[in-house]
Amino acid sequence: MNIALNEMMETIRMVQIENLDIRTVTMGINLRDCADSDFEKMNKKVYEKITTYAKDLKETAEKVGKEFGIPIINKRISITPIAEILGNATREEAVQLAKTLDEAAKALGVDFIGGYSALVHKGISKGEQTLLDALPEALSVTERVCASISVGTTRAGINMDAVRQMGIIIKEAAERTKDQNGLACAKLVVFCNPVEDNPFMAGAFHGAGEGEAVINVGVSGPGVVLNALKRYPDADLGEVADIIKKTAFKITRAGELVAREVAKRLEVPFGIMDLSLAPTNALNDSVAEILEEIGLERVGTHGTIAALALMNDAVKKGGAMASSYVGGLSGAFIPVSEDNGMIRGIEDKALTLSKLEAMTCVCSVGLDMIALTGDVSPATLSAMIADEAAIGMINKKTTAVRVIPVPGKKEGEMVEFGGLLGRAPVMGVNPFSSDKMIRRGGRIPAPLQSLIN
Repeated sequence: MNIALNEMMETIRMVQIENLDIRTVTMGINLRDCADSDFEKMNKKVYEKITTYAKDLKETAEKVGKEFGIPIINKRISITPIAEILGNATREEAVQLAKTLDEAAKALGVDFIGGYSALVHKGISKGEQTLLDALPEALSVTERVCASISVGTTRAGINMDAVRQMGIIIKEAAERTKDQNGLACAKLVVFCNPVEDNPFMAGAFHGAGEGEAVINVGVSGPGVVLNALKRYPDADLGEVADIIKKTAFKITRAGELVAREVAKRLEVPFGIMDLSLAPTNALNDSVAEILEEIGLERVGTHGTIAALALMNDAVKKGGAMASSYVGGLSGAFIPVSEDNGMIRGIEDKALTLSKLEAMTCVCSVGLDMIALTGDVSPATLSAMIADEAAIGMINKKTTAVRVIPVPGKKEGEMVEFGGLLGRAPVMGVNPFSSDKMIRRGGRIPAPLQSLIN
């Protein structure tokens, strides 16, 4: 009885004081059977299938969250990469399909719908090129549609022709939403080694290896981990890792219990638990503050990568013990605009763009929600994408870039994105050019690590 009571009190504390929540319940839906040479028919099929499968998602998730006493913050949908069903559709029709996805998301009351995506890490098909051409407009005329593009994998190398296009696309998307500080770019991720079961936005899509429909869940608890560490200020680093591991176990156990109940009531298979620690702008809900509690005066100083590697590994070990169905990205997100500690690190000049890039070698997922000066060139954006893709390709891990060139803004200014997207100090980029390299195009060959058979 005492053990049970202690467990109950601990859970209540984690939820009410330490910001434990189910960050997202994401329903993945297969749309391949919606493909049709008649665009109007395909457009209708897409809307009907999404709104049929996910009609009870929001209501069920909220009901289960209340019953279990653990809030479910976001209800989301991921779909088959749309480029796979576009066929001979025009750019205008691709934009119209994005609007249809937006309408479906609004009708269902979900926060985001991900999967306006294309996998072009080895080549670009006709439908994929159509989607790339449509991206800037599609993201600027919709509110809840998220897009992702795969430009590299360990097995295929890096498609530098696609990388070059993405620099141009990001720049145009920012210009189209300049009255919103380039907000369209916050809904666009460029990947290397993307996963097929990621529940987090903006990079979620329902991959080829998935079933007809599935529930994937992301549980996040930076505040819980932070508070656990504060109770042991004199622990050595081995003990710190053990504290994080045990905390991640509890977070994952609670999350899977809720997730399986949501899946059961929706009569959809439970897919995976994503173990990622995802920060918010809430007080003490910061990945950066965990690293500082480990012993850094400010995130970004020497030792940051070692502390991040320790934390990331401990989270995975604890989560893997708690669930047999771990997937998604399962790491630590370091989105600048969504983490108060990261913002302070930049303001205090402890955290730089180069350091953020180095940190992605030991965590997921990449350069995330970083505001850049409005005069950054498309080639520089492409080169940043190439660098991150190379880290992912060589290390056989998922990396990504979600950066926002803010039109008219200069280094040091603060920009607001609103809601969960938060705010961010504008960062400058290296002034020297990468244009010649980006213009070369072609493919960076797959590394020796790809020869694993």
